[in-house]
Amino acid sequence: MNLPNKLTVFRIILVPIMVIIPFLPIQGAFFDIPLTWILVDIIFIIASITDKLDGYLARSKNQVTTFGKFLDPIADKILVLAAMIMLVESSRLPAWIPIIVLFREFVVSGYRLIAVEKSGEVIAASVWGKIKTVTQMVGIGFALVDMHGFFKFTQGNIGGLYLAINVIATVLLLMSVVATIFSGYDYIKGGKKLLKDMK
Repeated sequence: MNLPNKLTVFRIILVPIMVIIPFLPIQGAFFDIPLTWILVDIIFIIASITDKLDGYLARSKNQVTTFGKFLDPIADKILVLAAMIMLVESSRLPAWIPIIVLFREFVVSGYRLIAVEKSGEVIAASVWGKIKTVTQMVGIGFALVDMHGFFKFTQGNIGGLYLAINVIATVLLLMSVVATIFSGYDYIKGGKKLLKDMK
């Protein structure tokens, strides 16, 4: 197994660790942010960095493998959806956001399978897909240390650093939802011919 694939596997291993941490009896806080959620955020950031790093290494060192093509997008989805579900469980993110993300992922995965089966073609990510990935990762990174929750800055009882974190997390996650919808639409639009050819 080459280094990029090891990083992908490492990213998947980090997910259950990230999920378990809030259940551990870790005391203390930093700037009123519980240490448990700071640790969760650090793990999420490390996992997000490996997402970019494994792709870069695979391309630059010509180590792109079928295993990597299969596992890398799955690892990304597991990471993002696990973090979002944790935020929903802690009442800091509305459930409709991960529902939209999950719906889009099922649609895109279906189109990709059809494209590979019909023509061997691998559908590249659109600009919207890249925007989705960046806004999701950065937005979740801020949301994990935002103890107030999605869109709470409108209540007017948050100040200073916490207000900035809440605004940034909310805006980026809203942008990620828009990018998720448009990137999903791009796949549907681009896959019309594939569906017409199906018998």
